[in-house]
Amino acid sequence: MFVAKVIGNIVCTHKDDNLKGLKLLIVQPVDKDLQDKGKPLVAIDTIGQSGEGELVYLAKSRESSLSLDREMVASDAGILGIIDYYNVTKRMEEK
Repeated sequence: MFVAKVIGNIVCTHKDDNLKGLKLLIVQPVDKDLQDKGKPLVAIDTIGQSGEGELVYLAKSRESSLSLDREMVASDAGILGIIDYYNVTKRMEEK
């Protein structure tokens, strides 16, 4: 799993039948300090409630669509939840 910020959405007039009815969002992965990490990517909003500006956690590859009751959903990432609170405590060896 990884953390990302929702930075936009995608509207498609034509898409694979297994993606119909699912919201596609553009997410920017972030590091533990919530700084941008890597390139933005498209993710399926499996919970259907994520929106621009929210911090979310995602799964990649096959796990990205396991929460959907559909077979063979083509996706690279899937939003599994919205993060309400985020806290990172430094470990002793990092001080």
